[in-house]
Amino acid sequence: MGPLTGVKIIELAGLAAAPFCGMLLADLGADVLRIDRKAGTARAIEIDPAHDVLNRGRRSIAMDLKHPEAVAALLKLLENADIFIEGFRPGVTERMGLGPEVCHARNKRLVYGRMTGWGQTGPLAQTAGHDINYLAISGALHLIGRKGEKPLPPLNMAGDMGGGGLYLAFGLVCALLEARASGQGQVVDAAMVEGAALQLGTVLTARAAGHFSGERGTNLIDSGAPFYEVYETADGGYVAVGAIEPQFYAQLCKGADLDPARFGGQMDSAHWAALKTELAGIFKSKTRGEWAAIFDGTDACVTPVLSLAEAAAHPHNKARGVYLEDSVLQPAPGPRFSRTPGGVRRPPPRPGQHTDEAMAAWGFAPAEINRLRQTGAVS
Repeated sequence: MGPLTGVKIIELAGLAAAPFCGMLLADLGADVLRIDRKAGTARAIEIDPAHDVLNRGRRSIAMDLKHPEAVAALLKLLENADIFIEGFRPGVTERMGLGPEVCHARNKRLVYGRMTGWGQTGPLAQTAGHDINYLAISGALHLIGRKGEKPLPPLNMAGDMGGGGLYLAFGLVCALLEARASGQGQVVDAAMVEGAALQLGTVLTARAAGHFSGERGTNLIDSGAPFYEVYETADGGYVAVGAIEPQFYAQLCKGADLDPARFGGQMDSAHWAALKTELAGIFKSKTRGEWAAIFDGTDACVTPVLSLAEAAAHPHNKARGVYLEDSVLQPAPGPRFSRTPGGVRRPPPRPGQHTDEAMAAWGFAPAEINRLRQTGAVS
């Protein structure tokens, strides 16, 4: 099942963005074979492999890619692959004997996906970094936060996930479509700093029109406007308000029992501070649940701010199946397809869990697998 059924992908084990890309493609039906290190992947915090949601849907082979026979075996696997995903610094796979030229010599139709923070070229290409650094250099981090306060990192969603894994997945599928037409593969160079910059399209449009200042926390959608803000409630909870359009703003005022005429026009920023103070007092007068009930079924764009556990139990999310509970809470595959829905075909693997099974399925004879085991190339 899934629109990518029949697509064969090799993924070199990595962290965050590249595994997220592999998860997206596996969820939508691709046969993704993860190449793990024999010693496992080093990470800042220990995670039980069975709970690593980003690795779901794949089979795993454990290889020692410093062993020449392991490299030779991986190149043989790549002969039957449509896509290759790697997330190392530029030049690492070349030194391993797995660079694009070598791989394309074995499989000219191969789409070679490269996931990095800074890209394959440029002054920072060989520098370490994380989501927060890529957002900082893209200009995105400067814009996130409240007026007069320091920038606020938005978890690792805008860099690793949206500007990284999702960005690469989009590029890989586009390149695969082209390869099927031309018979030629190519390299997809996905840099998180560029993926983050791409997500600034709306902000840059507003800036060009003179409607977005360089000061964070003073604009329409960055907590500057009182009708696009988070307010505390009487029980210590919070509600999110996003009533930008005039008809939605009118319903916000109606539900909050607020006379908008006291604060000038909705877009008159000279009155925003006073209106925000007024709304803060109003929302503090009732509990989160009471406000949710008041605005339920309206177009005021007011919703409760839910914890992860509450979000999983919310009636809308339950009706849509937004979350799955399979040993751990995790997001369901998406987007939705009317004829070929995706799904989670298998839980996250232990490194090397499927070495024999997967290598046999990808064309290795039992004797070859046994010899690779005996030499220590795989485990």
